[in-house]
Amino acid sequence: MTSVSTSAFYERFNLDQTALRSRADALQASISSGNRLGRSSDDPVASSRLRSLGRADSFATVDQTLSARASSDLMLTDSALQSFADSVIRVQVLATQAANGVLTPAQRAGIATEIEQISGELVRLANARDSAGHALFGGDTPGDAYALDTLGNAVYIGTSSASDLPLGDGQSVTRGLTGPELLNFGATNLFALVKGLAADLAGAAADPAQAARDALGALDTGLETITTQQTVIGARLNWIDLTTDRRTQMSELRSQEESNVGGTDLAEAVSRLQQTMTVLEASQASFARLSSLSLFDFLR
Repeated sequence: MTSVSTSAFYERFNLDQTALRSRADALQASISSGNRLGRSSDDPVASSRLRSLGRADSFATVDQTLSARASSDLMLTDSALQSFADSVIRVQVLATQAANGVLTPAQRAGIATEIEQISGELVRLANARDSAGHALFGGDTPGDAYALDTLGNAVYIGTSSASDLPLGDGQSVTRGLTGPELLNFGATNLFALVKGLAADLAGAAADPAQAARDALGALDTGLETITTQQTVIGARLNWIDLTTDRRTQMSELRSQEESNVGGTDLAEAVSRLQQTMTVLEASQASFARLSSLSLFDFLR
């Protein structure tokens, strides 16, 4: 004959009630948070996959930051290129005027003054800064891209190339241009061409009108170089847009998978919670009845 003590009966009831309450609390927490996993032991395989997806999200955030920086730098570069192009076009207009043989020396000197001012503006543009405050056309140099020598000539002091920034999934983009890529063409560069034209029109050339005509061909070449680099920058910006779109799509897919793997099925969770609460209430009612029976007094 088996003997059941009152203390064992109560202890067993308390254990059952604690387990039921814990299950109900876990279901309520799952419904509130939308996550069905409270700890890794709930589903080790799903938890491992969720951690992997979380790491991918973290890497994507870093890639997005770098993409935004590259995009910002390239847009600054594109804006500066347009300013370079506008300046060259203005010099072309002035050179065309100066090529007219009927102009007086004073009129050409006035044109020379404006071209000299544009020459200084070109140096300022070449030393424009990127989003990190570094030289936009200096490659990876932290300072200026160009410095003036003792004769007032602009000399490149940047690095030989601009660095690449990763965009994720093994893709990268060069974040900018170096000054020589943009401003050097043939045996000369835009600085020397414009500065020399200003000097020729100011009286350094024996035939300033011919010097102006000679400069027009080189200015066309310089403008073509700038236009080509604008196309390069546009292609890089398009590449960033494409990788950003792909990153967004992958993020949406990961989000969906995270929801599928670790998300709460509300209908199922609510049903299980109701079932658990029903069992809990029934258990409490049964205990109240059993504990009131006179048989327990005898068993004590």
